[in-house]
Amino acid sequence: MNLNMGSMDRVIRVVVAAVVAVLYFTGMISGTIAIILGVLAAVFILTSVVGTCPLYLPFKLSTKSKTPA
Repeated sequence: MNLNMGSMDRVIRVVVAAVVAVLYFTGMISGTIAIILGVLAAVFILTSVVGTCPLYLPFKLSTKSKTPA
């Protein structure tokens, strides 16, 4: 699988996931919204680790910088 996420994209996703975790563990979100945001945060972490966003693939998007050859 080709990498299609740049480093800034990956960092932003990890930060958003961390914010969701903090909101959950401080009790500011709960119930269904906490589950939905928790799943979204898990997807953000997974895609950041892998470096590929499946939603970018059909649209041929990439936030990864192109290095000169």
